[in-house]
Amino acid sequence: MLPNPLHAYDIGLDGTSAPAGAISTEVDDKIAYRWLHFDLADPHLRAWCDDALPPRAARALLAAKTRPHMDDDEKGIVLTLRGINLNDGQELANMVSLRLWITPRLVISVRRLPVKTVDTLAIQIADGDCPAAPGNLITRIAEDIVERVEKVSVDLEERADAMEDGVYQTGASDVPDLFDLQRTAIRLRRHIGPLKDALGALAINHGGVLTDSLRNRMRDTANRAMRSVEEVEEVRDRLRALSAHIDITQEARIARNGYTLSVVAAIFLPLSFITGLLGVNVGGMPWVDHPDAFLILCALMVGLGAATYAILRWIKWF
Repeated sequence: MLPNPLHAYDIGLDGTSAPAGAISTEVDDKIAYRWLHFDLADPHLRAWCDDALPPRAARALLAAKTRPHMDDDEKGIVLTLRGINLNDGQELANMVSLRLWITPRLVISVRRLPVKTVDTLAIQIADGDCPAAPGNLITRIAEDIVERVEKVSVDLEERADAMEDGVYQTGASDVPDLFDLQRTAIRLRRHIGPLKDALGALAINHGGVLTDSLRNRMRDTANRAMRSVEEVEEVRDRLRALSAHIDITQEARIARNGYTLSVVAAIFLPLSFITGLLGVNVGGMPWVDHPDAFLILCALMVGLGAATYAILRWIKWF
């Protein structure tokens, strides 16, 4: 049985679109190219890919785990991209994979989770805004993915700015979102770096799919991805420095409080010894019957405390 595509379009030579005439890699000469988009969970997809596609393409489209990369030969281009995860209940940093097999007259894409970029492209094609060729389609996908990445990286930078203002200017030490933001930056960097490399490689080794103007656009898209990589790396390093600053500040505060308690304990140590000694319940205690013994003892204790304080200051203990 044939797999059921999520989107299937034939793009005509006149730039118009129509539902794909067949779920097949054989493209009629009357159309410019065919785009088929599948869900990886489709139970019939594996068998169809094994029968209809070169082994290298089938392996890339059906791989359990992927990372952004690009590979080409005389039969076509294997391209794997990662987009921002905008699905409900998902973290943005868990970027979604989009696998593509591209030839001059065929584009096959496969996803595991919904990719908003692809859904937007399908709406545009249905409305008559059709990429003229496979190279245009891939370029539009890459540009939209990178644009969404840029928005997320800018948002990360703004959140990092707000955190730094709260810590450095107001002295706040409780930053509950700090570690979540660090984790997001680390995960984004893991995927955006290879994404930039894949787009740069596509601009160079394009297998004849990209025209010169599209190659320039793809190089620009790769440069934009590189800027996002640099922004995310900067945010990651700034958050690491911010975390270290908070730790050092808290350690200094704890050390200062401990030092104060040590000084107080040193002053009261001899006083505690004397009061403990006078508190023993045995005969022979002095001034037991003296009416002013308590006042005299308090005066002596104050004097001893003052003397202890003076000695500690003299030896520069604090």
